[in-house]
Amino acid sequence: MIGAIAGDIAGSTFEFQPTSRLDIPFFAPQSRFTDDTVLTVATAFTLLTDGDYAANYRLFGRVYPLAGYGQSFRKWLGSDDPQPYNSWGNGSAMRVSPVGYFLDEEKDVLAEAARSAEVTHNHPEGVKGAQAVALGVFLARRGEDKDTIRQELGSRFGYDLARTTDDIRPGYRFDVSCQGSVPEAIICFLEAGTWQEAVSLAISLGGDADTQACIAGALAEAALGPVDQTIEEQVRTMLPEHLLQVVDEFHEKVMA
Repeated sequence: MIGAIAGDIAGSTFEFQPTSRLDIPFFAPQSRFTDDTVLTVATAFTLLTDGDYAANYRLFGRVYPLAGYGQSFRKWLGSDDPQPYNSWGNGSAMRVSPVGYFLDEEKDVLAEAARSAEVTHNHPEGVKGAQAVALGVFLARRGEDKDTIRQELGSRFGYDLARTTDDIRPGYRFDVSCQGSVPEAIICFLEAGTWQEAVSLAISLGGDADTQACIAGALAEAALGPVDQTIEEQVRTMLPEHLLQVVDEFHEKVMA
């Protein structure tokens, strides 16, 4: 999960200041964790505890109300009767990676990813984006090669994963839809040889940098193993103890 969180932090600087460069600092003075981190940790907490995604997204979201949530999610957080709002936004995909670690059967990963999405993002594209990321993490941690992952995710979800980042970058713009950002984040992982490269590529697209780097970072960590110790140490200095405790409990559970 550190790989996803570190990607979020690295991308936070560039969410509204796009860059096409690859030689960027991952941790700048203005870098911070965002809603991607808060809700990823909330997903892990839900898996470890009561399985109530709606309640726990609201719990964590209200503890960190200024993390950068989208307008619809903010309304959902403040509602007395929160209901799914048919979103196809990439919020469902940015928070789902713990599901790919926690469960050991493909069908269970897909079902749980859908369940985590549907409390807010119950549009088919919102569900599909969450399932694609969770399944990608599951396949990567199981040791499947990138060609297999590309074929499986592309055929199952109808994503064009044959493109390269050089194909995407020239005409790409800020896009918060699952269908317009999740495939591109997956491609960054597929093209990269290291975690650092996956995150740099995601940021260099010039889109929703924190979310796409969060997704690419999660996939790269699942495929390549833990991020460098120096990166993890930096992340730990930037997270509140409340979030770190869940991260550590989740790691102990899934790595036991």
